[in-house]
Amino acid sequence: QVQLVESGGGLVQPGGSLRLSCAASGSAFSSYTLGWYRQAPGKQREFVAIINSGDRITYADSVKGRFTIARDNAKNTVYLQMNSLKPEDTAVYFCNAAGRRGTYWGQGTQVTISS
Repeated sequence: QVQLVESGGGLVQPGGSLRLSCAASGSAFSSYTLGWYRQAPGKQREFVAIINSGDRITYADSVKGRFTIARDNAKNTVYLQMNSLKPEDTAVYFCNAAGRRGTYWGQGTQVTISS
């Protein structure tokens, strides 16, 4: 069983930056593929970025060049650095861990981009 807790969300102006963190409990963290997803009001949850156990990274086209995902296996934490934020990035951001033992989600953290 893996528990995920996101933090770092908040309100920021367009063009600003935020760094989200997702701390995981449980074992075998380094073996999981870790991802960030987001869900805007009235929309389906969508993929943002993932990093696998070999540090292979994939981004959604909408965030390429602006967001950076990284993992620290020693701290059981995955990060999402978000730069050049736009109003359309407003959403609840969810952390995800996927592996042989199952797929797990955090509770989400709100990110609001507004002037």
